[in-house]
Order: sequence, then C-alpha cells, then structure tokens
Amino acid sequence: MSSGLFANEVAVVTGAGQGIGFEIARQLALQGASVVLNDIDEARATQAAAKINKEGVCYAIAGNAADTVFIKRMVNETVKSFGRLTIAVANAGITLFGDFFDYQPASFELVMQVNLMGSFFLAQAAAVEMKKQHTGGSILLMSSVTAHQAHKDLAAYSMTKAAIEMLAKTLVIELSPFNISINALAPGATKTERTAEDAQYEKTWSRITPAGRPANVEDIANAALFMLSPASRHITGQSLIIDGGWTSVSPSPV
Repeated sequence: MSSGLFANEVAVVTGAGQGIGFEIARQLALQGASVVLNDIDEARATQAAAKINKEGVCYAIAGNAADTVFIKRMVNETVKSFGRLTIAVANAGITLFGDFFDYQPASFELVMQVNLMGSFFLAQAAAVEMKKQHTGGSILLMSSVTAHQAHKDLAAYSMTKAAIEMLAKTLVIELSPFNISINALAPGATKTERTAEDAQYEKTWSRITPAGRPANVEDIANAALFMLSPASRHITGQSLIIDGGWTSVSPSPV
C-alpha cells in the first residue's frame, strides 16, 4: 500500500501494546493515520507508542478495554485530541484454556467480558461518534480460526469469537446507512511475543499449516489495513480468515 493511504484518519486500536495489535497500530501510523494505542499495561502502552512515534503519530492511553466507562473516555479523549474518530480496531482479547468439565465461572465471565463486551461497546462508542461526524468510518473486530474449527480446551473462547463474527454481520443493518463499515479478521496461528514462549510453536504450526509456516504479525496487519482502507469500502459484515490454509485441513497441534 502506498504511503499516506490513511492520511487524515484517526484510529483507536485496543490491546496494542505488543503482537498483532501493535503491528496494526504501527502500520496505520506509517500510512499517515493518527493512532491512539491502548493497552491495559500502562508501561507497555507508553513504550509501544514511543516506538511508533519514531515513525508516525501515536498517543498511548492505558486502561481496561473491557470497561465500558473507560471505552467511552478513550473515545472522547481521541476526539478531543484529534478532532474526530474514523477507525476503530477492537483487538483486545484474552485466551483462557480449560477443560470443559471443570471450566470455572470466573474464567468464563472474564473471557466474555474482555472479548465480547469490549468489542461490542468499542464498536458502539466508535459508531456513535462516527454517526455524529457524518463522515462514515471503519470498524474492525478480531475473531479467530477457532470460530470456524473446534480446538481442544477453548470452548468459551471459541464462543466469543463466533459471536464477534455474528456481531459484524448483524451491525451491517444499523451502520451501513451512516457509511460505517464493520468487518472481522480471523487469524490462525501467529508468531507473537506470547507464542514465542512455546519453544515448539513455530515448528508445530509449520508442520500442520498448508502454507508451511504460522503467520507473522505483518501478515495479519496487512489484512487489517486492507479491510480498513478505501480499497475495501464495499466490503462489510464479512469475516476474513488469515491462517495459511489451516482451516481447510484443520489438523490438531496436539
């Protein structure tokens, strides 16, 4: 994509202190957007924004992206700082593995709150602002391949990701009249700081992924920028899988 594709755009990206979210925020800034980078860890958010500020415009705001009060404050601060909001990426999420037979209510509630409430109410707050602006906008939600294929010990997590894809589909009815697009990305196995903790991760997913390797964060960010760009303006309510073909064959990593 050419430099400046997102000039004059203002984006909020949650859960962007590292990994996929960070790379989406970085690429948006490189392409000219003013980016508000959120992470629940203040030090991580500040450090991430400082890195991006060497290449573009990025402002850190730390807080819990599942907290509806914080979400509204974050959107308000974005508009106050940059005058408007045109892009929202609900990247914040949590994965809690657990056997179905003894999965605990506290874990279930936390996964639902972060993955579903955070995504729903960021989309709501962003859309309310975009509607007031009369200029449209783009909202991107983060799903997963587990919304399409079963994965052991991820029943609760997979529920949230399937629900996120239905949210993107449903909100087309309400957002399209205001020129707001909404879509979801469904990444497969991706190399991040978190997955790097598993010494066998890349070897395992390279073996069972048809493309011969897991994704890197740039693969996911490239898809995100396309879905947020003018090139995809007539795409809305869709979910795009980025998994190197894994869902076509779906072998288990264990």
